[in-house]
Amino acid sequence: MLVLSGAPALSKFRLQKLLAECQQQNPAVKGLYAEFAHFVNVEHPLDAQEMETLNNILIYGPKNSQQKIQGQSCLVVPRPGTISPWSSKATDIAHNCGLSKIQRIERGVIYVVAGIDNSQLNELTHLFHDRMTQAVLVNTEQASILFQVQQPKPLVLVDTLTQGKEALVKANKNLGLALADDEIDYLFARFTELKRN
Repeated sequence: MLVLSGAPALSKFRLQKLLAECQQQNPAVKGLYAEFAHFVNVEHPLDAQEMETLNNILIYGPKNSQQKIQGQSCLVVPRPGTISPWSSKATDIAHNCGLSKIQRIERGVIYVVAGIDNSQLNELTHLFHDRMTQAVLVNTEQASILFQVQQPKPLVLVDTLTQGKEALVKANKNLGLALADDEIDYLFARFTELKRN
């Protein structure tokens, strides 16, 4: 897997807004920086010409005029087991440019927060990602999980008709569905109304 850094992930305005939210949660936060990271799953190593083509494909967005900072970092990526729309398009572009050795390209965002320790960073990660569609990783080495192919799991029915709402709460936890309480209430009410599991 190749790891290539990219442009700033947030505009100055959005970065300032997110910094203010972080400081509201933890006043010790001194600074924030976010940039794209690209992960390239290759079948065989790329030669110099192919690397140049790939680098040209991945140059987009504003120039990196923002000041990078030192601090604790985390990586936000699409949820493992999914393929983001960005990934599909970027992979198609790479193939159309003759980069057939590339199996897939995926993108994440590295957030660097200054002034706090790692445990304090963990308390802020909910501000950086959508838990329904994204995952937070500790470092770029863990991003290889994005390219792991798993066998589809069998269909699971949640028996809400006999076990009630508790079965849905249990399935939410066991299957990692990340449903909010109001979503569980809604699903339980609708499926009870339909008399279906």
